[in-house]
Amino acid sequence: MSVTKIGIRQLVEFILRTGDLNATMNSQNTALEGARIHRKLQKQRDENYEKEYYVKRAVEMDGEAFTIEGRADGVIIDDDLFIEEIKTSDPTFEELSENTKTLYWSQAKVYGAILTQDLDFEKVTIQLTYYQRPTDEVIEKRQTFTRIELTEFFDDLVRQYEKWIKLRNDWRTERNQAARKLEFPFPEYRNGQRDLAVAVYKTILIKQRLFVEAPTGTGKTVSTMFPTIKALGEEVIERIFYLTAKQSTQHVAEEAIELMANQGLRIKAITITAKDRIIFPEEVDMKPEENPYMIGYYDRVKDGIEDALENEDKFDKAVIQTYAKKHMLDPFEFSLDLSLFCDLIIGDYNYLFDPMVYLQRFFTIEDQSNFFLIDEAHNLVSRSRAMYSAVVEQALVIQAQELFEASTTDVDSKQVKRRLTQLDNEFELIHQTFKNQTKDYMVEYNPLDGLKKAMLNFNEVVREWLPKQPDNDLTSTILDLFFANNKYIKISEYFDESYRILIQNPEDNIKIEEQILDPSPYLDASLKKGRGAIFFSATLSPVEYYQETLGSTEGLILQMASPFEEKQQNLLITSYIDTRYAARQRNLPNIIASIATLVEAKTGNYLIFGPSYAYLNQIADAFQEMHPEIEVHLQTSQMSMEERTAFLDAFRTEKSGTLVGFAVLGGLFSEGIDLINEQLIGVGIVSVGLPGLSTERNLLKEYFDEKNGHGFEYAYQLPGMNHVLQSAGRLIRTRRDRGNILLMDQRFVTSRYLNLFPRHWKNYQKVTSVSDLQKAVKAFWKL
Repeated sequence: MSVTKIGIRQLVEFILRTGDLNATMNSQNTALEGARIHRKLQKQRDENYEKEYYVKRAVEMDGEAFTIEGRADGVIIDDDLFIEEIKTSDPTFEELSENTKTLYWSQAKVYGAILTQDLDFEKVTIQLTYYQRPTDEVIEKRQTFTRIELTEFFDDLVRQYEKWIKLRNDWRTERNQAARKLEFPFPEYRNGQRDLAVAVYKTILIKQRLFVEAPTGTGKTVSTMFPTIKALGEEVIERIFYLTAKQSTQHVAEEAIELMANQGLRIKAITITAKDRIIFPEEVDMKPEENPYMIGYYDRVKDGIEDALENEDKFDKAVIQTYAKKHMLDPFEFSLDLSLFCDLIIGDYNYLFDPMVYLQRFFTIEDQSNFFLIDEAHNLVSRSRAMYSAVVEQALVIQAQELFEASTTDVDSKQVKRRLTQLDNEFELIHQTFKNQTKDYMVEYNPLDGLKKAMLNFNEVVREWLPKQPDNDLTSTILDLFFANNKYIKISEYFDESYRILIQNPEDNIKIEEQILDPSPYLDASLKKGRGAIFFSATLSPVEYYQETLGSTEGLILQMASPFEEKQQNLLITSYIDTRYAARQRNLPNIIASIATLVEAKTGNYLIFGPSYAYLNQIADAFQEMHPEIEVHLQTSQMSMEERTAFLDAFRTEKSGTLVGFAVLGGLFSEGIDLINEQLIGVGIVSVGLPGLSTERNLLKEYFDEKNGHGFEYAYQLPGMNHVLQSAGRLIRTRRDRGNILLMDQRFVTSRYLNLFPRHWKNYQKVTSVSDLQKAVKAFWKL
């Protein structure tokens, strides 16, 4: 029989936490800093002191075996039993809430309850050692407890926790029965769907990672979700995480669950919505100590969870807000607490991978009952680099100094001003180096320790000062600087040979970025928190690139054929258009003529993708000048939500004439949108999509040239080709769709690009002139 592990801290906090939700600034302690302080204090103890002492107790709750476990910071076993619990934070001991102190003592009391029984001691002395990091002050408090009172304390915790275990177990019995009976939610599988479902199930069984390239229309979401839910029903796994980069694909996952729920599935599914999109309007800009949804939060949250679980299976934004309002709970924090009791958690990549915001309640330790479904996995490459990078700018420091000068702050601000000056001095030292060179950037291979120390010092004094200040422009700027520093400090923990410090000096504003070039080891570490993972996307070619950059070089591979008929799509490549930067202007007439030939062959809607806003504007302007009778819509760089909706609505509205939309490769309309049937009958792509030359891209190129000899491909070619494939994928979404894809760049017919074509692109046609193109397009529409 498998044994479930429960952390002692997890047990204590769930049962005993009460009072307010503290949403103020977190302590500046990082994991490494906290560990360093623990080691420092542990070294000061005598020779009988045993550090990180493993403590465990086997218990049975609701007929199920559990191990309650943890590590005491220090234990001395002599004539008497002594246990030390070390805590590190920024507030003074007196500033800690009574519940925080209760939780600290309670964790140590559980250690005492177990060890007094296991080691046969009648009593134990427990020392709570509190280290206030900003001042290095150490507070030591001692209490003595008897074995009898600690045993009663421990047994009561277990009894209270058992209620929730029973609630969970009763639900799981119902869930598993429904999952075992569940049939595939469609009358029949599409081409390749059964193979995909079988591959996913086997991957779960053998605890592996699988990379799936499945063209649009395969039904990836249902085909991965269905076998994973079957594995849930067979108790192979206990929790599914469906992670994606976009809200639109989260909705697809919700729709798949709804579809299976209509077939009898019972599953608790929750969508984690970003905090700024789910909190109540009245909470915006409200201080935590004044927020009624945070005051007394932990006194009400268990009732809210129980109420929601008894009455709902699907927890989307609206449902979460309904129960949060009913029980006066902050909806974002409520969603996180509620997720502990859910079988399926739908959310952004960052909830697993981002070191700043990952879900600590799930991912602090490895748990083989978790399984990950990573949708649109091609997006994770760039997203993960952003997660493990950080930027700070001198402009924010200068702005804070100017606001201080204009303010009438009291003497309590002197230390903040002094630390702010020290931080500015570090930027100025860096600024001086630019005067001796002509470049507007520098690259460092080692951490900037002086800058980091100044950030730490500044944040330490700000954390104590800021809560006492009124809300105004000054405190808002100081808070922004605090959080920017905080991320920089956190990311610096990961600094290794894959990092570069990029220092830029635009308009005398020193901008410093800790830039990671290869986050794959950290992605791998995150994925090891679960049993395995499925990475899936319509564009994962070449799959070896994605395996390496996503930390899974040993992963399995499944590349699927298109479920659609070849005759639905006509892929045309022009060999007469050169879109390299130096040749763009003289090739503009050929591009305009080719677009006109594409759209004049059949009345309908078309999307033309260009490599940049500047060149796209040139193309659109020239096309509209030559063809004023054709309706044109143009993507701009700063489109509001209303403008985005209007752009797409133009394609979804029936009309008698032709519509041509111009959009940017890799932009808003190049993936994640569905235009079906007559809503889109042709796509044109100008260029091979290479990202613009930049210092950041060149650093990537240099790094991967040294690592594997594929620098240009990893930095430029493959990200560009992915944009091309995603944009082309807008065309064929259903079995009824038909149309032409026109690739306008002679580089596409070279082996360097042809080797990257997916299987369903092998039947391309090369056209050598506009007249050739005209014949090919007309011939397709006659079929």
